[in-house]
Amino acid sequence: MHITNAKSAVLLMAVLLASMALFSCHHAKHEELRASRADSLIFAAGAVMNYPRLLELADSFEVTGDISPLDANRWRGVFYYRQNQYRMAELCYRKAVDCDINSDLDQLNYNKAARRLSELLLVKGDYEGSLQIAIPAVEKMDKTGIGSDIDYAILLNNIGCCQLNLGRDKDADESFKTAREHYANRFKTDSTSRGFQEAVVGTVYTSMAYINTRRYAESIYWIDRTEMLLNLYRQRPDARTAYFDEYQGRIGIMRAVALQGLNKTREAKEEYSKFLKTNYSQTSAGRINANDYLVAAQRYREAADNYRFLDKALSDWGMELSLDNIQLYMLPKYRANVEARRRDSAVVAAVRILDVLDSAISNQKTTAMAELATIYNTNQKEAQIARQQADLTRTRYIGTLSALSLLVVFFVIYIFNRRKASQRLAAAHSKLEEAHGKLEEAHGKLEEAHGELQHAYDRLEATTKAKERIESELRIARNIQRSIVPGVFPEYEGLDMYAYMMPAKEVGGDLYDFLIEGDRLYFCLGDVSGKSVPAALFMAQAARMFRVMAKQHMMPADIANRMNNELTEGNENGMFVTMFIALVNLTTGKMNFCNCGHNPPVIDGRFIEMEPNAPVGLWEELQYVGEEIADIRGKQLFVYTDGLNEAENPQQQQFGDDRLLHILQEVRSSSASQVINRLTDAVERHRDGAEPNDDLTMLCLLLK
Repeated sequence: MHITNAKSAVLLMAVLLASMALFSCHHAKHEELRASRADSLIFAAGAVMNYPRLLELADSFEVTGDISPLDANRWRGVFYYRQNQYRMAELCYRKAVDCDINSDLDQLNYNKAARRLSELLLVKGDYEGSLQIAIPAVEKMDKTGIGSDIDYAILLNNIGCCQLNLGRDKDADESFKTAREHYANRFKTDSTSRGFQEAVVGTVYTSMAYINTRRYAESIYWIDRTEMLLNLYRQRPDARTAYFDEYQGRIGIMRAVALQGLNKTREAKEEYSKFLKTNYSQTSAGRINANDYLVAAQRYREAADNYRFLDKALSDWGMELSLDNIQLYMLPKYRANVEARRRDSAVVAAVRILDVLDSAISNQKTTAMAELATIYNTNQKEAQIARQQADLTRTRYIGTLSALSLLVVFFVIYIFNRRKASQRLAAAHSKLEEAHGKLEEAHGKLEEAHGELQHAYDRLEATTKAKERIESELRIARNIQRSIVPGVFPEYEGLDMYAYMMPAKEVGGDLYDFLIEGDRLYFCLGDVSGKSVPAALFMAQAARMFRVMAKQHMMPADIANRMNNELTEGNENGMFVTMFIALVNLTTGKMNFCNCGHNPPVIDGRFIEMEPNAPVGLWEELQYVGEEIADIRGKQLFVYTDGLNEAENPQQQQFGDDRLLHILQEVRSSSASQVINRLTDAVERHRDGAEPNDDLTMLCLLLK
């Protein structure tokens, strides 16, 4: 009898605990739903610019526990940011990121707060402070897996701008590259134009960071990408004409400033002329923005004319003449008039500065006192919220205890009634015990066998998932690598050009690239030592460097020298790349080239005799020797990697140079694509089913 009652008590206690657990789970889900609804109401207030209502709702929902302290402080940051009170916004966002993260929703709000805080610190030049916020935020998103592509993109873009301003160029390049990928993911999955807008703004920040650090050549790449994204935005059905026009104008000014910095004054002037055709150039903001180029080009009279619209621009931006704005706008206006030799206008500008200086200082002191008062009131409000939350928690606690007390009374009555029923079942229970013991013994053996089978299955499933994940990541890497090399070939009168690349593994180390600048064609083809992911990374770096230097109109040997110095720095793994780099004048047919340890190209069925330069990336400060061919018009030029002539069949016999030359002589009158296709088929037949032993890349060029 005693045992039966004890079991009943244990059973009822289990039911009680299960009920409490169910209540807790339901309560957690209910809390999450309440937080989501509360955020929606706050967001709705912000959407109609009712910012006082936004702040009121954030305070109220924090008291009732509908939103967390992290979420409440983030919304307060939004309130002050929209009121242009950036120091108070910074304080609230900093409080938000210092709060504990107790839910997935908290993590999402932490991401948003960290994005805005790192941006505020970046804008005011606190690069180290911005990195201290942005880098841990990215690490938390990586660890938890909670974070959108736009969270990643903006944070990584902020990190890149800070690294660039701190002189960490390579780190900045990687950050910008990764941010670009997240921007791309964002607008690929967004059915609206919003993703393209965010990507355009991000690349504008990147371009300006390179311009502000006087890295004009690198900025051109990002300006080109900004223009490409803006054109994609323009094709969206919900694209706004005014937005497109404004950013087309901004791009024009950035490009003009960069070209001026590269001493390409004629091209810079042409870009400025294009800018003047936009509607944005006629706005007060556009005129002030245009002065970045006009001052750089020493066109001070035009800059001075534009500064007449300064007061209108500041009014449109909602800015007062603070000390910062006097430094950013009034002093450059004074200098522009001085350089333009407009003495009277310069004196007027100087007097204006003196007039507003005292009031600006007074306003700044008043603003600082108001911010201190706001901080004090905020702290008082937070203390009041804490007291109100404590009272609310106490009330909820008392209600919960009352409910649990009623539940305990119910179970006591239930136990009393069950006690009588258990006496009648005791006799039958003893007979069942014996049969139950035998059944448990058999069940135990079955459980043991099942456990072993489950363990084997789990190991197989884990191995399969790991393999699938690796294969998926390699497929993604392969697609990224394919996107690095161009797939569309130039349509230039008299030029027939085609190339083909096939890695031996999922990803490889071969590369080719080309660029047409006027009547000049730059192209390269290379082979990185090794295979797979390390070779692919080295390949991507080499391809990027070639394109940047080709855009600077350098000769092939100079490109090889610069690439060698860059790639040897920090090359602890001793990787290198053999390359053939060439510059062809499409009008005269003259080809300047530099062969860096690469297989000799074939021209009209014969190997070219060349200087024995070393591969790129082995030793610093090498001086590469360049060569030239007077005229390649009417001749077939073929460049390749050793994955062609060293391709092996199952008997390990190589394709060979003789077979290569024989086929090229057969197809001398064919088009470039036909030459490549003929050799591709020949290699496949030679392999006869054997796996490729090396990456294979070919490029054919015919100039009429």
